[in-house]
Amino acid sequence: MSTTITLIGKDGCHLCDVAREIVETVVADLPEDAVDVQERSILDDPELYARWWEKIPVVLIDGDLHAHWRVSADRLREALQAAR
Repeated sequence: MSTTITLIGKDGCHLCDVAREIVETVVADLPEDAVDVQERSILDDPELYARWWEKIPVVLIDGDLHAHWRVSADRLREALQAAR
């Protein structure tokens, strides 16, 4: 069973780009099928916009809030290990 990371952001968001790079770097060190990464844009979903527009980028692990605004690679690694 794989863990799902959902990255919520929008195009043109510098912090979202940084968060994406951190997620990609952390996931690259894991077994290929260990993590499924999904990206969602607040611009495509009014519900996501209403809930998260002030906090993007947002990282969810299996639907639970892991981080917003700034993502720590070390903290993300630890959370993914705990989820497995």
